[in-house]
Amino acid sequence: MEALIHLKEVKTYFPHEKTALGKIVSWVKAVDNVTLDIFRGECLGLVGESGCGKSTLGRTILRLAPLSSGSIIFGGEEIGHLPFKALQPYRPRMQMVFQDPRASLNPRMKIVEILKEALHICPQIDKREHFERATQLLDMVDMRPEYLFRYPHEFSGGQQQRICIARALATQPDFLVFDEATSALDVSVQAQIINLMAMLRGKLGLTYLFISHDLSILEQVCTRVAVMYAGDIVEIRDAASLFKTPGHPYTKALRDALPIADPARRHELGTLQGEVPKLTHPPPGCKFHPRCSYATDICAEQQPAVAFSEPGSWVRCHHHEELWKKRVLH
Repeated sequence: MEALIHLKEVKTYFPHEKTALGKIVSWVKAVDNVTLDIFRGECLGLVGESGCGKSTLGRTILRLAPLSSGSIIFGGEEIGHLPFKALQPYRPRMQMVFQDPRASLNPRMKIVEILKEALHICPQIDKREHFERATQLLDMVDMRPEYLFRYPHEFSGGQQQRICIARALATQPDFLVFDEATSALDVSVQAQIINLMAMLRGKLGLTYLFISHDLSILEQVCTRVAVMYAGDIVEIRDAASLFKTPGHPYTKALRDALPIADPARRHELGTLQGEVPKLTHPPPGCKFHPRCSYATDICAEQQPAVAFSEPGSWVRCHHHEELWKKRVLH
């Protein structure tokens, strides 16, 4: 499969503490040495606890957060270190749908003005066609054309998120990042948005990065899922096998914490002891070892190497094969 986006050793650090003279003495390592491929036409899920760096990674790919080191290759071209003006041709091709639709829509602008504003960066679309294009965009997200002349506060949360998706589609992008785009919505509305996303991806040939903390949604939506912990990726698998047979203890802990809506299969929810480590001083070796019940001395001393299971799938764990053979992770 062809990779639309290739990340190599991507790091995003933010200054944390400074001396009186302004010298930086510590950094927040929000994204720490991530190497990842996002294949053209797929929906890649990104999951992890709050504070693990998921949203920062999505913003780094779009160059909305600073890239400290590493490379970002988009469509075969390096964009990681391009200056602001040189990035302009790539902006329409990469868009983001944010978690809170109400906060991401200008309350003083009508929907037609919001969509036209996005169309201004598309030189291939004549300004005289902007109104017609705005009508088409609303139709693509199953909304009526008369909604163009209303303000964002006149819509429900689900409708506002549809408008945000329409705005993201205005520039005819190749790649969309959904940052917790369904977490603020009711369950029934979540299903509608997920179905809309799947329809648009198939119809327009889009590539998605779907960021969420809800494994059950990722299982329905995504082709592959990347599990992130403390700024790094610990496992990537296809969605079906990840939930049935996770390859990393952290992935298993996330899966076991999911409630099962079946009285016949009641089980005690799994709990993960401890908290995500401080990203200013992450633990040495495997970052998960202070919370892992299977950790040994080597876990605290050496970072685990990548173990490949199949193309596009891998796991970082010193004891992966041992735990797999013993069916501990099943």
